[in-house]
Amino acid sequence: MSTHAAELIAGAATRTQARPITICHFTIAHTQRKSRSFHREFVPLAAGGLGVRYVAPMHAGASPEGLEFVAWPPRTSRLRRALDLPSQLATLLRQDAALYHFQDPQLLPLAFVLKLIFRKKVIYDAYEDFPSMAAAKRSIPRFLRPLAAGVVALLERLAALCFDGLMTADPFTLRRLARCGKCSKLVFYNFPNLDFFPPPRADREKQFDVVYRGGLSERTGIHSLLEAARLLKAHRLLGLRSRPLRLLLLGYFDDAAAEHDLRARIRVLGLESNVEIRGRIEHEEMAEALADARIGVCPLQPVRKFRLNIPVKIFEYWACGLPVVATDLPPIRPFLRHGRGGFLVEPGNAGELARHIAWLLDHPDEAARMGRDGRELVAQRFNNSREVHKLRAFCARLAAGR
Repeated sequence: MSTHAAELIAGAATRTQARPITICHFTIAHTQRKSRSFHREFVPLAAGGLGVRYVAPMHAGASPEGLEFVAWPPRTSRLRRALDLPSQLATLLRQDAALYHFQDPQLLPLAFVLKLIFRKKVIYDAYEDFPSMAAAKRSIPRFLRPLAAGVVALLERLAALCFDGLMTADPFTLRRLARCGKCSKLVFYNFPNLDFFPPPRADREKQFDVVYRGGLSERTGIHSLLEAARLLKAHRLLGLRSRPLRLLLLGYFDDAAAEHDLRARIRVLGLESNVEIRGRIEHEEMAEALADARIGVCPLQPVRKFRLNIPVKIFEYWACGLPVVATDLPPIRPFLRHGRGGFLVEPGNAGELARHIAWLLDHPDEAARMGRDGRELVAQRFNNSREVHKLRAFCARLAAGR
């Protein structure tokens, strides 16, 4: 992590003057600092002069200047979370913020109360395609998933009709809500905050050949990636050098059963000595972990969510100077179709994925050039700086009632 990023996270507040706008973010779903809301939205907004109250069930640690953590006790029971509604409302009202920002669909009823009864200004950040996520959620009984998806879609349409602001992370998600209501709308792309992704070191020794970061499930393409690793190990594709392939997986499982199944599959494929699973890591540690590999992969499958959402992992790989091998899906295609920073492959085609990984490993100079090109794209265009400028102006307009 860069010195500037460390100062943002660890620096104590020194400004004493009143801030023109205070924005309150509330979540009950995230017990870690969420990379979108914390690192990409509110740390930069606080650094730019807005007052931020961050209400979340997490250990606050040191706060950056202008950002105040408000601790909320974590709840594991859905019933307990539902019973917490009065105290959640009281906590939010005490913040007396100009704007209230929500990302959790399950908090939309609370947001409606704030807006319709207490006349507060509310922003809903639909940063994922939440209806399709509900339709695939393993913790919901299969027969209820279509109903859950429909309820989430209805709540989001109502949010677009009555809230003051609506945000998404890509234009594909916004499309289904763009004509709904007259609230202000903003696409805030999940591009990396370069304060947390310093320029990569050319002399960095690599411990891994391939890294994947994100959800660890069949729909994210992990099974295809493991099959590609098996092919590389078994056939030494395209002259891959004799030392064993090393694969690093960073991310989360849907549940304990999914973790058990994936670890069992790794054993069946004979990849136990080739794969390291680290699980979730803090965003402040992400650049250091990604930079430990030669290639970043994004093997997402063509499910509805990944046909709409732009995967942030591609830009984080590039920010670390890694060439990328990604599946050819509509949100990804515009960024990789010219081959400047990596390759596109057919979704689910483990053989094609293995061949492109092998080619990059066998052509380190070309791979390094692709990685440098990717870093240049992020440094010049696909970074958080312009997005924060848009968000700051968006908040100012809403606070002023425009």
